[in-house]
Amino acid sequence: MKQIEIRPSWVFADQSGQELDHRLFALLAGLHETGKLTLAAKRAGVSYRHAWNAIARWAEFFGSPLALLEQGRGARLTSLGEKLVWAEARARARLSPQLENIASELNLEIKRALAESNPTLRVHASFGYAVAKIPEMLRRHGGIALDLQYLPAADALASLARGACDFAGFHVPEGAIGATAVQRYAPWLHSGEQKLIYLVRRQQGLYLAPGNPKRIASLRDLARRGVRFINRQRGSGTRLLLDALLGQLRIDSERIEGYANEEFTHAAVAAYVASGMADVGFGVEPPAREFKLDFIPVAAERYFFICQARTLELPWVRDLLQLLQGPEFKDLVAALPGYSSERSGETVEQADAFPWFGRGRRSRPPPRKSRLATPGVKP
Repeated sequence: MKQIEIRPSWVFADQSGQELDHRLFALLAGLHETGKLTLAAKRAGVSYRHAWNAIARWAEFFGSPLALLEQGRGARLTSLGEKLVWAEARARARLSPQLENIASELNLEIKRALAESNPTLRVHASFGYAVAKIPEMLRRHGGIALDLQYLPAADALASLARGACDFAGFHVPEGAIGATAVQRYAPWLHSGEQKLIYLVRRQQGLYLAPGNPKRIASLRDLARRGVRFINRQRGSGTRLLLDALLGQLRIDSERIEGYANEEFTHAAVAAYVASGMADVGFGVEPPAREFKLDFIPVAAERYFFICQARTLELPWVRDLLQLLQGPEFKDLVAALPGYSSERSGETVEQADAFPWFGRGRRSRPPPRKSRLATPGVKP
C-alpha cells in the first residue's frame, strides 16, 4: 500500500494574504552550504533568475535582506538569513519523531480500513537512528506492517508491560554505569517471561562547534564558566546517561550553564549547537555529522528490543529477526557514524545482557496478556 509521510511546512504571508515561495529554506540552506546562488538554485530545482528574484522578494517582504550577493564574490547569508535557516533546521529536527508517530497511526488506520491482510507489529521505542531504518527496510520487503511510535524508554517499557505494544525499544550504557539505567527500568523487566533482541551498539558523546573554539575536551568542561550547554529532556535515556556520568564525576548540574534548556531529539540538540545558540550538547554521532559538528565520544551503549517470549514464536517476527541479521540491515547501520551491528537480531537473555542485575529479585506475576495485531482484527 501507499505510505503517508508528514513533513513540516512553513507559510509566510502578509496582511493581504500574499504568500512567499515555499522553497525559501531550500535556497537559503543551499547558500549557507555553498556560498553560490547558482548551486543553491540547482539544489532547490529552480533557475538562477528565479532564485535571484525570489531572494529580492523575500528581502522586500521581511524589510531586511536575507543574503548579500556580490558580483564575482559569491553570496553569504545575513544574520536574519542565518536565523531562518537554523530555525527551520531546529523545527524539523524537533518535530520529526512526532510527525513519524502520527504518520504511523494514519497508515495503520488506512490498512485497517482496507482490510489488508499483512500482520502488524506494534513497536514503542526510544528514538534511534537504527530503529528509523527498520520501516525503510520493511517497506521494500512487504509482508509486515509496522506501527512504530517513538516514546521515552521508560514509557516504551511501560507500554509493553500493559500490553499496548509487542516490542519496546530502550538503550543501556555499557559497563558499571549500565546498572543505574537498568535499575530504573526494573519495574518493567521480568526475565522469566521476556526476551531481549540486540539491535545495535552506538556511541554517545559531545557535539561541538566546528574547530571546537571553546577547547572542550570532556564532560568536566561543561561546568566551565562561559560554556553554554543544551540538554535533552528529562526522562529521555540520553538525559539519564548524562546525569549518571555527571554523578560519577561529581559534577553539580547547577554549575552547568544551560543545563535546564531542553530539546527533544538528538538532531534538535545538534541543530541548536550548529546555530551558535549553545557551545556543546550531548547525543549520538549521526546528527553531529549531518550538521558538520565536531564530536567527542564519551560512552558506548547497547540498544535492545524487548518482548514477551511468546512473541518470538510468530512467523512474521521470525522474518523480522532474519532481516535484522541480514546484510541489508547491516549495510543500513554501517552508514550511521558511531553505530555497529555485529549482533543485530540476536536473541539475548536478560541475565546474560545484565549479569549484575536481578540477583535475588523475586519473580513477579506476568503482565496482562499482550494482544498482537492479527489480520483483519483491530487490536
